[in-house]
Amino acid sequence: MSALRKGTEPSVEEREWLTLVERKMVLVVVHTLTYGKRLVDVLSLLETDFRVQVVFTAPPHVFGDEVPRFLQRLGGAVVPWDEAVRMTFDLALAAGPRGVERISAPLITLPHGAGYLKRLVSGPHTGVAGLRKHDLVPGGRLPAAVVVPHHAELVDLQRHCPEVLPLTHVVGDPAHDRIAASLPLRSDYRRALGLSDGEKLVVVVSTWGARSSFGRFEALLPRLIAELPAGQFRSVLLVHPNVWSGHGSWQIRAWLARCTGLGIALMPPEADWRSVLIAADWIIGDHGSVTVYGTLTRAPILLASSPEREINPSSPAAALALTAPALSPTHPLVGQLQYTAAEYRPEEYAAIATRITSEPGRFNRNMRRLVYRLLGLGQPAHEPETVPLPQPPPLDTWAPGRREVPA
Repeated sequence: MSALRKGTEPSVEEREWLTLVERKMVLVVVHTLTYGKRLVDVLSLLETDFRVQVVFTAPPHVFGDEVPRFLQRLGGAVVPWDEAVRMTFDLALAAGPRGVERISAPLITLPHGAGYLKRLVSGPHTGVAGLRKHDLVPGGRLPAAVVVPHHAELVDLQRHCPEVLPLTHVVGDPAHDRIAASLPLRSDYRRALGLSDGEKLVVVVSTWGARSSFGRFEALLPRLIAELPAGQFRSVLLVHPNVWSGHGSWQIRAWLARCTGLGIALMPPEADWRSVLIAADWIIGDHGSVTVYGTLTRAPILLASSPEREINPSSPAAALALTAPALSPTHPLVGQLQYTAAEYRPEEYAAIATRITSEPGRFNRNMRRLVYRLLGLGQPAHEPETVPLPQPPPLDTWAPGRREVPA
């Protein structure tokens, strides 16, 4: 990586090894797999610009186990963290605060989910995750720009960290825009997943943490197997990457081996969950971002977990907790799905979805303008495109022991 060291002037050795020199250097700080997947959406705004060289680094993080494999699959040039903090860059992008004050570059920070949903009620840093002062001013150093998805966040910033307001930009939400652009492809995604005509898809979603729906999987998953008739229903699990990293990939697969052996699909943490969400007929979720993004689809939502104390009361997750029915441990599951579908009110879910972003469809435009301004470059002379999501692989590749329908 010595060829990518950036100083005031490339050395003779650097010119020897690099093909393109004197590029603007952008550092992408990937703490976790979740952060990395969000930052990739931003990188699409730079990908065809020969004036810009993008490099990646991975700071130490408790949920960072999957990051090296993620960066290897991505094919990015990786600068070790201990080298990155000794280098100078033209711009840095980060979706989390840890250690970023050590980077020598103008820094853009952005959220990694559907706004700021979770409230921490214990420990030394209570408050809404992402809106606490140490999240916004890491190490006491102001970033160059704070990116938020909705104008409503400005009220929280004024209350909790007013010094960042002059640096704050309401740009929108990239996952919202990709999902919205891909909704017309729902039938294509369902065919790609291998769903037959009339077969219903139940997408079971879990965020991470002690009060997530994953803590209820031991009781819920046997019901999916026993109560949803094979040939009429398929089920897929979308488990937050932090659960995989925190407990270990082997352990997650071991805990769920019986269920996947009986036909429940388990989406790997590196896969793109958004096309699967669009394909859903029902979503069983909790207070995490993926469930909130489900309000963009027409799938009725059941909440397996919705801990009031952990939800930011001004967030769309709080509104969803008051709208979506709660999963009952005693009533038949098929009947609950049918009830949820009968009670589904599109206008109620649409109102929740409007709390994800106040700039729908405009994230790429707004974010590209900000990135290029901080780089000191003119924008490319074309409209930034919001590309629909790629097709997912078949569910059978995630459920090796799929049950056959009895003859």
